[in-house]
Amino acid sequence: MKPASPGRAVRTTLTVTESVRSPVGIDAALRARIDALCDEGRAYWHDFDAEVRQDHWHPFVAADYDCVLDALIELREPGKRFLEWGSATGVIAIMADMLGFDSFGIELDASLVEVGRGLAARTGSKARFATGSFLPLGWEFRARDGDARLGTIGQGPSGYLELGHALSDFDVVYAFPWGGEEPMMVELMRAHGHKDARLVLHSTDYGVRTYRHGRPE
Repeated sequence: MKPASPGRAVRTTLTVTESVRSPVGIDAALRARIDALCDEGRAYWHDFDAEVRQDHWHPFVAADYDCVLDALIELREPGKRFLEWGSATGVIAIMADMLGFDSFGIELDASLVEVGRGLAARTGSKARFATGSFLPLGWEFRARDGDARLGTIGQGPSGYLELGHALSDFDVVYAFPWGGEEPMMVELMRAHGHKDARLVLHSTDYGVRTYRHGRPE
């Protein structure tokens, strides 16, 4: 495996389970496709952890696919558009596509974007990926406590131009925030998201939390 350059990605310190549960709301054929997708994502993660993360720090670790799947099943409706901030290998964005979302991902690490595109091609997914930051061009986070930092560890050109959509075009936005990123992500959705869009944040502290109009649902 070729080591990836530093960038934002989906991550969690939760134990990665060996198979996706059988959630209510999806049939056996779809469950099998999602199982296969997640198995490949976990296999890539185990190799990445052994070959890259043992020697060099990198923000990418595997998501808790079960937890995210349950949340997306609750939110899916025909025609909804989905965006993943920090899409890494693309598993969550491809999962969203399999569930019927018009699905996209933004990832700062170009090598992981290529992994996601390859996985989409192998699984027959129409999920699309762009390289860049999930911050819109020119937007800056202003923390209420006066902290001058951007609120995120990743910096780079905005990915929305390559994506072909503005943040306000999406009905559901998903991310796994690092510590301290959640206030920035909530404020970003308030500033640039569609007024009725959901922001789905996944944390090791509380599992999945869905925001609408800047407030938890």
